[in-house]
Amino acid sequence: MGIIAWILIGLIAGAVAKALTPGKDPGGCLVTMLIGIVGGLLGGWLGKVIFGVHSINGFFSLSTWIAAIVGSVIVLLLYRAVTGRSR
Repeated sequence: MGIIAWILIGLIAGAVAKALTPGKDPGGCLVTMLIGIVGGLLGGWLGKVIFGVHSINGFFSLSTWIAAIVGSVIVLLLYRAVTGRSR
């Protein structure tokens, strides 16, 4: 159940990460959802590896959402660096 919960959280975290980072993204809604899912999973994994916490403390736990949003911002910035600006 942990991975499914991180995917659901990641969908929302991707939208929040896109709103928090300034600038235009080369991707649309589908790319944002994928970035959020990957970022949510990354945030959960980083939380487990770095801080030793469980992969998900609860769907409504603040630490869960912060981990997912931070992971999504990291993946979004990496995506921007890889794709570059096409102007």
